[in-house]
Amino acid sequence: MYICINKKNLYLTKFQTNKMAEFSFNSKSRLTLKEFEIVNTSDYNIAGHYGGGKQAETNYKVQIIKEDDNGMFLEFDMIGYDPSIANAVRRILLSDVPTMAIEKVHLYQNTSVMQDEVLAHRMGLIPLKADPRLFKWKPENAEDEGTEEDTLEFTLHVKCRANPDKEEPYINSKVFTSAMKWVPKGKQASKMTDPGPVETDILLNKLRPGHEMEMRLFAVKGVGRDHAKFSPVATAFYRLHPEITINRDVYDDDAMRLLKSFTPGVIQLEPTQDGRKKAVVVDSRNDMCSRNIFRHEDLKDAVTLEKKKDHFIFNVESTGAVKSTDLVVMALDILIEKCDFFINEMDSHQKV
Repeated sequence: MYICINKKNLYLTKFQTNKMAEFSFNSKSRLTLKEFEIVNTSDYNIAGHYGGGKQAETNYKVQIIKEDDNGMFLEFDMIGYDPSIANAVRRILLSDVPTMAIEKVHLYQNTSVMQDEVLAHRMGLIPLKADPRLFKWKPENAEDEGTEEDTLEFTLHVKCRANPDKEEPYINSKVFTSAMKWVPKGKQASKMTDPGPVETDILLNKLRPGHEMEMRLFAVKGVGRDHAKFSPVATAFYRLHPEITINRDVYDDDAMRLLKSFTPGVIQLEPTQDGRKKAVVVDSRNDMCSRNIFRHEDLKDAVTLEKKKDHFIFNVESTGAVKSTDLVVMALDILIEKCDFFINEMDSHQKV
């Protein structure tokens, strides 16, 4: 295949056109961080460069990078996806994945310094370990106490008094979540063991002799778009994978300045055969892209800072109700449901 250019006897072979396409893709698939600007921010559907069909499926990757033992924290990579997909997963994690949280508070006694409405709001923000998949959505017109299928009930009764032993001046002067007692409804005790607070040492209130708190608490299923207390994550964010390229050899004191310009662990000093120390990139993933290298006039041309447009580093930290890995799977299921609903709506309108 040959292509004529400007009506002259200049031709590009198929090999050359492929090279140009490769160059065009490589240049557009990266964000370049300059001293005072970010270059190549425009989107030309870079995540769709693999094409459709089975070939695209083989190039889409999700890799789990880090996960703690209790499932609270998860770091994973989404590779080859469009930014809209990554952002949709993030927004669903924040707003559409359900959890259980205290919705109704029946206060029978509160003589503390904290007002009733402030105390009730504080109780609603306590993260619960209850798995939302075990519960149904509570009907809007249902009674506050609910049923075993849609509501969890807790009680809390604490009274402060002086301590005659004088080792501690007061008894029950601090009210923690450990004071909350679960009251199983129906057969709930056979379905779950402890759906109470994620942590038992969350401070709820401070009391003094004569102060008393007595209440019943009712938790229901909800989503973050209705109230932040239902959001299942403490943090859910992503960033583009950074790439750092050293354009020329940097040695000794200059190499040390180069190392200090980046996040620890990104640059390392490697000994050479002649006894010098050379700067090399060991792990660009850890870089936070501070661009401190541009403070050094003699080193700013030694490094190229880039970010991959279709490689997202995702960080998810659960509140403790559901493991982070389960939250991501639930978010993807919800995304699929939304897509199916949209497709069905489009089909129904086309038929009309």
